[in-house]
Amino acid sequence: MYFSDLPKDPVMLYSYLNTKLRDHYPSLSALCEDMQVEEQEILAKLEPMDFHYDKERNQFR
Repeated sequence: MYFSDLPKDPVMLYSYLNTKLRDHYPSLSALCEDMQVEEQEILAKLEPMDFHYDKERNQFR
């Protein structure tokens, strides 16, 4: 999967990533490596919506 294949809408992306993190990945970096996407691209897409990755909870909040 590439970044262009991820949901375009930030709210949908937020939900999609949190589901993937909860069910399949121990960290955002593991998700990004497996899905071959740049972590900074995801963070940049979600930051304007005030969604930030919480490492301790392994989720966006």
